[in-house]
Formats: sequence, structure tokens, C-alpha cells
Amino acid sequence: MATVHLVDASPYIFRAYFALPDSLVAPDGQPTNAIHGFFGFLVRLVEEEQPTHLGVAFDQSLTTSFRNEIYPEYKAQRDSPPAELEAQLGFCRELADAFGARTWASERYEADDLLASALAPLRKAGHGAVVVTNDKDMTQLVDERTSFLDFAKGLRLGPEDVRRKFGVRPGQIPDLFGLMGDSVDNIPGVRGIGPKTAKVLIQHFGDIDTLYARLDEVPSLALRGARGLPARLEAARADAFLSRELATVAADAPGTDEGLAALRYVGADREAMQALLERLGMSGSLGRVPRWRG
Repeated sequence: MATVHLVDASPYIFRAYFALPDSLVAPDGQPTNAIHGFFGFLVRLVEEEQPTHLGVAFDQSLTTSFRNEIYPEYKAQRDSPPAELEAQLGFCRELADAFGARTWASERYEADDLLASALAPLRKAGHGAVVVTNDKDMTQLVDERTSFLDFAKGLRLGPEDVRRKFGVRPGQIPDLFGLMGDSVDNIPGVRGIGPKTAKVLIQHFGDIDTLYARLDEVPSLALRGARGLPARLEAARADAFLSRELATVAADAPGTDEGLAALRYVGADREAMQALLERLGMSGSLGRVPRWRG
């Protein structure tokens, strides 16, 4: 069975944009700092991980997704990305294509959803995966054959690592965020319930459904303010279930169920890569490409 590397591009593009100087520009004056950094990330990923199958997902819209139809305030607190960064996103996808990766992007689905959707049929076929991202939400995909890799930190998590880090099993991550919320994505959760309380509740009841079916048991738990928790939970019942839905990655994004063969990684397309790097004023980087097709 194969192991597929599935990459969330956004964290590495953003990291590069803010880490590298804006003096990096193409011959036409187009900023290329994010592109330079993303290129370096792809080089290191291929060199260090030696992937046999590779898919990269992009956030085509950095501010909206189908979740905004469910909850308009989802990610509403975030500032719009700099125009100089947005202008580089299309080139980053071209770069990943030229590198030889299978790529996806959608106006409706986030990169997380695209990766989860690509992973679903691979799992059914018995293949493994390495999900490359720094987004903690994606730990919900971890199982015995699927690991989480925060490449910048060199942090690799399996099922037991996720349990130690968050106090719950990977499949319970959406339930955990359903209670404690997530300020990064503006997911409300249950007001007044933080990570420690949420962890104890999910550890004891297993999921939000069981918790709400057995609210009468909550006061007996060894939690500060346990007596008042049932009323608090009941008042925020709708928010809890909504928050879990928002925190759950979708596995039904169209255009991602292409099978293992479409993800086979055989190296970069020399002609496409050379043309793109010349256009961006990055021809000197051509020699850094670690693997060529053919």
C-alpha cells in the first residue's frame, strides 16, 4: 500500500510572505517573496520526505467558504489578506503544478476539506497518508495509517500523540472544538467553557450527542462549577452543535476523488518549471529542484 503526502499550501505561503523581504520581485515588479518561500518549502519537502504520491490543496478564497452559509460570522474577525499576497497565490499553484504535484482549489471548499475529500477514497483502499499542515483542526484525520506533520516545526503526530496533546482521540477533535470553540476561525463554542472543561466532558461522555443526552450526570464530575454547567450547556445547545459542524472537515468536495494513480509523484516538469521561473525572475532556483520527471 502507498503513503500519500497531502499538503495544505496556505500556512507555508503565508509564512513565506511574512518572513521574506518584499524586495523580492519579478521583472515586471510583481512581488515574489511568498513564491520564493513556497518554492523553498516544496524543495525541502521533496528532499526530506521523498514522497511517492503528492497532492497540494489551496484556499482559492481566503475569507469565505460554504461554512459562511451556515454561520456568516465564520472567520469574519480576520483582516483581509494583503493584496501583494493574494497576487502571488495563483503563481504558487502554478509552481506546485510544475513541481509535479496534483493540485486542487475551490471557491466553496477550504483546503482542509479538499485534502479530507482526497483522503477518504484512499483510506477506503487501505492507503496511508501524511497530512502536511500546521492547522490543529486537521488532527481529526489522524488514524493508524494517517499522520499529521507540521513540517516547519518537524512535529509529527500519530493517534496517541494527538490524544496526549489534546486529551481526546482524533475523531473527537470536532466535539472538543464544539464545546470550547476556536477563536482563530471565530467558532463560538459554548460560552464559558474552556479547553480543560471541554476535554473532561468529551473524555467522560465521548461526544456532544451523548453529553446532551446525559446532562444530568454533569454535576457529579470533578469539575469546578460543575453544578452550573448543565444550564450553561443547555442554553448554548445550538451553538455547540453548530460549532462541531463548523470544525468538522468536509469529505465530499467534488473533483478530488481521482484515485492513487493521479497522485503519483514522478518529479517536476522541466519545461514548465523553467518557463515559470524565468517569468518570475527566479531562473537561478532551477538547479534546486530535487527531482525531474522522466
